[in-house]
Amino acid sequence: MDFSIGELARRTRVKVPTIRYYEQIGLLPSPPRSEGQQRRYDASHAARLNFIRHARELGFEIGAIRELLAMNAKPDQSCVGVDEMARRHIAEIDRRIAHLTTLRAELQRTVDECGRGRVCECRVIETLADSGHDHSRPAELWSRR
Repeated sequence: MDFSIGELARRTRVKVPTIRYYEQIGLLPSPPRSEGQQRRYDASHAARLNFIRHARELGFEIGAIRELLAMNAKPDQSCVGVDEMARRHIAEIDRRIAHLTTLRAELQRTVDECGRGRVCECRVIETLADSGHDHSRPAELWSRR
């Protein structure tokens, strides 16, 4: 059974331009085309696209998804590499959570300090204007403030 790109998008909840992009970068194999040059997809395309969509929802970058797909193509090999990749990703998620938690605490502290007076006295505006804040630093460095 084959279906159009629109039907693939509907079945997988992935937008048509994203499907075309994944084909362009080689994550999704190019499908055969009908006599009218319309792309025709099958269940294997849908399964692979669902895998990609779910991996993206979990925050995996394109390069990591490419590696996971390559590992998935060799089902008899050890899953140690997949496990290591997932553990690294969990560590990165933990770093992001720590960073966001610190950002939230700082913003909450700033809002709490706001006297709700005039903009010229606003603590939020004052903090945003302070060029000494560098939120690009790792959370462990600026959590000592």
